[in-house]
Amino acid sequence: MQHRTRIQYTENQKSQMWDRWRWGGSLHQIAQLFDRHHSSVRSILAASGGIRPALRKRSPRALTLHEREVISRGLVAGQSIRSIAASLQRAPSTISREIGRNGGSDTYRATQADHAGNQ
Repeated sequence: MQHRTRIQYTENQKSQMWDRWRWGGSLHQIAQLFDRHHSSVRSILAASGGIRPALRKRSPRALTLHEREVISRGLVAGQSIRSIAASLQRAPSTISREIGRNGGSDTYRATQADHAGNQ
């Protein structure tokens, strides 16, 4: 019996699975599209009870990439968290948590933090 390597489906592939499932395709038919066993497709579809999950979108209250860049530049310039927060009209605790979540003041990078915020 030939073993296949584990695959991480892309968002596009998952979208194709959900489309085929909605159109009435069987697990076997959908799996054939990806040259996989039906069990790998079943695990994707069953994770949400066979109902396509809603598309993720960022909350309007979340920090933007621009705000994260301001934080990064402020840290490099030696500004305090309170002064960075005041310039962004955000609570100091928001800025402090953002920095702590993303490596601390010595290693904070706006693009990495923004990417992590999208996950």
